Amino acid sequence: MSATALDEDVVRVGLVSDTHGLLRPEAIASLAGSDAIVHAGDIGSAVVLEALAQIAPVHAVCGNNDRDAWASALPETLTIDIGGRRLYVLHDVSEMRIDPRSMNIDVVVSGHSHRPRCERRNGVLFVNPGSAGPRRFSLPVCVAQLYIRANHVDAAIVTLDVTPPRSRATRASMPRRASSP
Repeated sequence: MSATALDEDVVRVGLVSDTHGLLRPEAIASLAGSDAIVHAGDIGSAVVLEALAQIAPVHAVCGNNDRDAWASALPETLTIDIGGRRLYVLHDVSEMRIDPRSMNIDVVVSGHSHRPRCERRNGVLFVNPGSAGPRRFSLPVCVAQLYIRANHVDAAIVTLDVTPPRSRATRASMPRRASSP
């Protein structure tokens, strides 16, 4: 962010999805300092929401894997106003049954695919923060930041450095010295 942007009044919203019960320390660090946090489903455990609530107020929707009793209170979709902007939150954007522009939605936040993405469509910012939980295939582990200013809203994907230390399996695959007879 530029020095000019730091001088403006900015509402910072941490966006997270698909934790599947795993709230990594790297995700917590990246979300620290947020004014609010939005979780776009597949939370995996009420403990995740409790930990996020220690950082900032949390707004969350139920994902297709959130089936336990704790998740029954979560809505499937959520429309919230933060920093003078209207956000629409759902887990799987392919299941969206509204026209966000006609409902004065500024930002649509979704998850499900584990693929991080920020794009504008018809004047609406669509953000998928990707997955902050267990790695899926070769997709990055990430969250997103939403920056709300008086005259502009923007988002950035934050890829988390979750590279594990060299594992035993890696060491075992190294060539061995030939043994003496």
